[in-house]
Amino acid sequence: MQILHAPRRPAPGVASAVLGVLAIAVGAGIAVRWLPKAGFRLPTVAGLALLLLGIVAVGAAVVGFWRAVHGVRRLWLVPAALVALVLLYAVGLAVSLTVVPPTASPAGGEQAARALEAQDVALRAGDGVRLSAWWAPSRNGAAVLLLHGAGETRAATLPQARVLVRHGYGVLLLDARGHGDSGGRGMDAGWYGDDDVRAAVDFLVGRPGVDPGRIAVLGLSMGAEEAIGAASGDGRIRAVVAEGATGRTAADKDGWLPGGPAGIAQRGLDRLTYGVVDLLTAAGPPPRLADAVARATGARFLLITAGTMPDEAVAAGVLRDAAPHRVRVWTVDDATHTHALAAEPADWEARVTGFLDAALG
Repeated sequence: MQILHAPRRPAPGVASAVLGVLAIAVGAGIAVRWLPKAGFRLPTVAGLALLLLGIVAVGAAVVGFWRAVHGVRRLWLVPAALVALVLLYAVGLAVSLTVVPPTASPAGGEQAARALEAQDVALRAGDGVRLSAWWAPSRNGAAVLLLHGAGETRAATLPQARVLVRHGYGVLLLDARGHGDSGGRGMDAGWYGDDDVRAAVDFLVGRPGVDPGRIAVLGLSMGAEEAIGAASGDGRIRAVVAEGATGRTAADKDGWLPGGPAGIAQRGLDRLTYGVVDLLTAAGPPPRLADAVARATGARFLLITAGTMPDEAVAAGVLRDAAPHRVRVWTVDDATHTHALAAEPADWEARVTGFLDAALG
């Protein structure tokens, strides 16, 4: 019986194959995001070029290996392919989260903001990055910061702003750094959230007619995770409405991923992915969302989950367990991700404004 042994010398083209796989991952991570949003700009072309070169390099390495070895030794291509798939997933996703294209404000956004009697304002984050926002003054002494999701702009929170303005709340619709009209480098895992939210809260506490003790944050998806995280380090945030939050680090998912081989594999992929993310951004990894909820002892939380996205309810359950007396969860059965207001407009208005009225006094 012939026994399968690894080749005694390095297989031909191993370095070429590894570099090729990395080139495919980086190229795809850039091109997939940049091409539809920015067209054929320099990063898009560079990403496509890396993708093509990587495919050629990997193809050449596979052909060279196939010709150099024979028999059952060719089966080493199977574990090699599995390793390549892991690298493609982890590196490609990490690049897509950290090398993000500019997100232009949609047409009509300014006009919609003016309908709310909002004005264009500029803020300055602690690291000097200039942030853009719309500010509609408060009529009831309370103010809400609105945070959009990844790859969006402040215009995505206009529907929520309209509801809050009707109830007298001041609203600050913020462009995350690297999105819309804000400066800085975009990062779609929300790791700059603490800095950006702190600057926004600084702005709100200085507004005439705003009670510094009546400030809330409402976030969607990435913005929801930023809102939860920021509340743990800023005691001025008294209430958080977080819709569609699941996690922004590997540690966030540990509390709700399943057990068994599938859960172990996913945890390993997540750790590798976010480890690469950490290498590609100057922002440090934020704390676990559950830890943030536990530490934000002065804040109350309303977590909104989409019934069509089961992971959202599971993740929300972990956050509720961190502080059951300060966290409530509302699942909107027919809603898709971050579209609870569209699915249940009357219920959303009643629940969210009722929560804010109670939490902010």
